[in-house]
Amino acid sequence: MSGIGILRRLTPTTKCVTNVVLKSRKAPASFFHSSPDSTVEVHSQEEEVVIALGSNVGNRLNNFDEALQLMRRSGIDIMRHGCLYETEPAYVTEQPRFLNSAIRGVTKLGPHELLGVLKKIEKDMGRTGGIRYGPRPIDLDILLYGKHRIHSETLIVPHERIWERPFVMAPLVDLLGSNVDSDVVACWHSYSIHPGGIFESWEKLGGQSLIGKDGMKRVLPVGNSLWDWSVKTSVMGILNVTPDSFSDGGKYQSVEDAVSQARMMILQGADIIDIGAQSTRPMASRISPEEELDRLIPVLETILKMPEAEGKLLSVDTFYSQVASEAVSKGAHFVNDVSGGLLDSKMLDVVAELKVPYVAMHMRGNPSTMQNSENLQYDDVCKDVASELCVRVQDAELAGIPAWKIIIDPGIGFSKKVEHNLDILMGLPTIRTEIARKSLAVSHAPLLIGPSRKRFLGDICSRSAASDRDPATVASVTMGVLGGANIVRVHNVKDNVDAARLCDAMIERRASFA
Repeated sequence: MSGIGILRRLTPTTKCVTNVVLKSRKAPASFFHSSPDSTVEVHSQEEEVVIALGSNVGNRLNNFDEALQLMRRSGIDIMRHGCLYETEPAYVTEQPRFLNSAIRGVTKLGPHELLGVLKKIEKDMGRTGGIRYGPRPIDLDILLYGKHRIHSETLIVPHERIWERPFVMAPLVDLLGSNVDSDVVACWHSYSIHPGGIFESWEKLGGQSLIGKDGMKRVLPVGNSLWDWSVKTSVMGILNVTPDSFSDGGKYQSVEDAVSQARMMILQGADIIDIGAQSTRPMASRISPEEELDRLIPVLETILKMPEAEGKLLSVDTFYSQVASEAVSKGAHFVNDVSGGLLDSKMLDVVAELKVPYVAMHMRGNPSTMQNSENLQYDDVCKDVASELCVRVQDAELAGIPAWKIIIDPGIGFSKKVEHNLDILMGLPTIRTEIARKSLAVSHAPLLIGPSRKRFLGDICSRSAASDRDPATVASVTMGVLGGANIVRVHNVKDNVDAARLCDAMIERRASFA
């Protein structure tokens, strides 16, 4: 990985503070007055920390959400989240599967004070002594604490078994970027048992080849279920209950027509139905949240009652937090926001409280201004989109939406020229690589594309009517899936389901030769 080369340049000049804390009063006075094994700790400097999370008892997703909330309340500011992994138990194998992840944050708590806080959270959430490595509702371990090495009777940092545990290493790597972004991170790499740092240690364990195997899956939580989006490309059917959408405005305004269209898309193979009640085409007039809800909720409620909808996912396409909140309360599974939280300042906080997945899309401006000349200026569209998406996701994480609940969308057709859309379709791997420079977790997130019937296809193929752009849509979807898209958002479900299946078969065949 490119980050390893940078690490080797940084490490020799990076000074790591090494504090060996024993049962003694000889620890550095600047760090401790005395150790908690026999003393009172004095520490006020803000330190960057990594904390691992695990759970295999009760509602594991709720356990994670509660633990994150309690950590924030206890003086730990969470900055980044790893991906979410479902893993086979280690050491004691006769127990349920675990969920594992990790967070990167900052705190003014001293290391033993932090340990005490985490142990209290574990106890408050119902963890008792039990069997070592046995079942537990929550397990919180300090993996890294600033630039400090700590060794006492109650705490060893870096955690002594990091390097042998894939279920710890995977989320730890997620919290980093392929570029070393600080002296603290360079110091963390220097703790590795391998000269190439944490990245090399991860590769020695098996690295990305371990993901997707029976023992370790990267998953996204939806409701009380875990979605492994890597198994196949998911097809999202577009249901516009609007009078003015560019392709099918006015066709599905009645509840009966909308539900009939949803049923047909499901029977044709749609995995997700994305319901939108406000047009976001260029220059579309904005309606109020109340009007949007009046259009949306009756359709949503009726679809949810359909037998055909069982096992399918429903997303709400909105940039209003009020609409998102009401739709989720009625049963929508996640929120698809074309603005990435920029058009409603409450959106990210509301989605965090809703505890549902969030699609963060790239767009500049709003539907009325997104095609203005100033919003169409890019130095390198793939790199610029990746950078701006990272900012949106970082804001989402700071608001409390974990990276493991985020889906990214480069926003084909939104504040893009024809050539920009083509560059994005061809450059999805570049977008992931650029995101990985800042956050490997976000680079692993499900990637959604929505080229369906967009104007750029009509411009290229001389098809003025949106309904005539389905063959071009299939071609663009094919390019996107082969480039790494996990979800395709389309009007014509039938043809694009076939395209996605063929692409999946080719990808699987290609992998068999690797």
